This record gives sequence, structure tokens and C-alpha cells, in this order.
Amino acid sequence: MTMQVPMRVVAPPSGGFGGSPGSSSLIVDWLRRNLFSSISNTLLTLLVVAAFALIVPPVFNWAIADATISGSDRSACTSDGACWTFIRLRLHTFFCGHYPDSELWRLALAAALMVAFSLPVLRDRTRHRGLSLLLLLTVFPLLAGTLLIGGVPGLPYVDTSQWGGLMLDIIISFVTVAGALPFGILLALGRRSELGVVRSLSIAFIELWRGVPLLTVLFMSAVMLPLFLPHGVSIDRLIRAMAVFTLFNSAYMAETVRGGLQGVPAVQEEAAASLGLGWWQIQLFVTLPQALRIVVPGIVNNIVDLFKDTSLVTIISLVDVLGAVEQALKDPAWLGFAKEGYIFTAAVFFLCCFAMSSYGRRFERRLNRYRTG
Repeated sequence: MTMQVPMRVVAPPSGGFGGSPGSSSLIVDWLRRNLFSSISNTLLTLLVVAAFALIVPPVFNWAIADATISGSDRSACTSDGACWTFIRLRLHTFFCGHYPDSELWRLALAAALMVAFSLPVLRDRTRHRGLSLLLLLTVFPLLAGTLLIGGVPGLPYVDTSQWGGLMLDIIISFVTVAGALPFGILLALGRRSELGVVRSLSIAFIELWRGVPLLTVLFMSAVMLPLFLPHGVSIDRLIRAMAVFTLFNSAYMAETVRGGLQGVPAVQEEAAASLGLGWWQIQLFVTLPQALRIVVPGIVNNIVDLFKDTSLVTIISLVDVLGAVEQALKDPAWLGFAKEGYIFTAAVFFLCCFAMSSYGRRFERRLNRYRTG
């Protein structure tokens, strides 16, 4: 005899989304819980709304509604709004410095190569990611450097003094990260080494560079270093700046990586050693992968700080995007548009840093999917 159990159909709740009758009640409930949950929270919400009401309309009118972007000189900027014509006419200098117009295709090709070499490293599912990363750090710099500098048949020589704008910030940042990250890893391992000489040298290097302001080191590389070079020997100013940035940031990378190394339980290394693995094998295959996963936020933070610090090269006569804006503001034909120039510079740095931070968060989430505890 088969017993039949009556089935009861449960209607879906009325508080769903997608235009259901309860969606408005959900919104009201969210507002009550998050914005008006108490007297102090309500007052804070009202203050923020009032501040937005006071600030946003005039900013919108100045930056968009009353702004000017057309025209070929400052005579087109007759309204009370922003004069984005100044930015539009100077975009070439802000992005590429004084790189020759006839050779801009080399910049475009170098950017395309960077994207092509970076995609296999940045994508979620890539076979032989290590090989792709090695090609990005070795083959791409050689190709890009040959394209940008020239001096070979078919490519006229372009001196680095003509480089500038956002292009210069990106080049300095890429070279610095490519050198500072592996060097920082070696310094972090050296600081934890059981060999006294290696540990002492690593500590001395890290503390020396962390204890000296970057501005001072840049001045020394530009002014004092040439005094110690043999007569007739010179090193390009840009190369000196990139070397300083690499050494300076490798010390901070070392401390970031060392924090990750200390977060890996000692039993991991003991277990690997019991299996017969050597010290370098333990570090490469057991300790470092776990440590680097822990310190991804710290590494991204170092890279973002580095990118912003590249604006300091203006003090040694290298013209990055900030330097290009400051030079343009000294043009008698465009005096008085400092607000537009500095807002544009801030927006460029914000977009670049936000993109790096966003990818860093995405990369961190992707790594955390494989964590077991």
C-alpha cells in the first residue's frame, strides 16, 4: 500500500526584485537600516545630502554645463566654466611629451606589444603563465626599448630628453616593478637567511634605502653621481632615475614580502624538508607561493605608491604628465588655467591607480578561491 503525501505549494515572497510589489518596501527597509537607523545616523545622512546639494551643482556647472572644449586658442574660452580647450590642444604633450609626431606610430606599437605580452599574464586561464611572465619581463622591454629609442636601420634615434608625459610615468613604473619585485624577494629571503653575512648585508641595504627620502636620492642621482664618474663617461638621466626607483622600491617590496614569509607556518618548511627538498626548492615551491598570495594587497599598494611617486622626476628635469602640465601653464598664451591642468593631472593619476587597485582586488579574489582554510 502506497501512502501519498500531499504537497503544498509555497508562493514566493512578495519582497523580491524585478518590479515585484514588495521591491519598494525592500528599498525603504534598506534605507531605514543603513541611513536612518538612529538619530545620529539620520543627522549624518542629512549633512551628507546637504553637502552634495551645495557642492555638486556648482561643480557640474563649471566642469560640464558652462565648460568650453572647442576652439583653437584661449579666445574660445569666454564662459565662466572650465576651459578644456587648453587640455585638448595639449593632449599630445601631456601623454607623449615632445616625442616626434612622425614617430608616434612607434609609441602605438610599443603599447600594443605591452598589451599583447600582458594579456596571457593577466587572464584567469592561461597555460604556462610563468613563461608568459618571463617573456613580459625580458623580451618585451628589449622590443619596446628598441622601438622607442631607435638608432637602428629604419628607426631614427629619439633621445630620452624628448620622452615625457604619461608615457614616461608608465615606463618608469614598469621598469621599476620588473626590477624591484624579484630583487625585493631576494632581499626578503636574505634577511631571513641563517648566514650572518647575507642577513646583515640584506638588513643594511633595506634599512639604508628605507631611511633616506626618495627626493634626496633623486637629487643625488642627478647632481652628485656625475661628479664621481670618470671624465667623458655619462649615464642617461632617465636610466639613473629608473635605477634609483628600482633600488628604493625593492627595499619596501622586501619588507612586504617578508611579512608574507612570516605568515607561512614553519611546519610547511619542516614538512617539505622531511620529503627531501632542498632549501631553494622549499622556498620556490612551498613558501614563496603562499607568502606572495598573502601579500598581494601590500604589493599592489606599493605599485600604486610607486606610480604616484613618478611625478617626483620633475625635480631632475624629466617631464612626466605633471611636469608637462606645469610647463604648459607657464605658456603666456594659456596663463590662468591652473585649475584645469591640475584637475586633469589628478584625474589621470586616479584612473590609472584605480585600474591597478581594481585588478589587484580581482586577482586577490581569484587566489582566495583556491584557499582551503
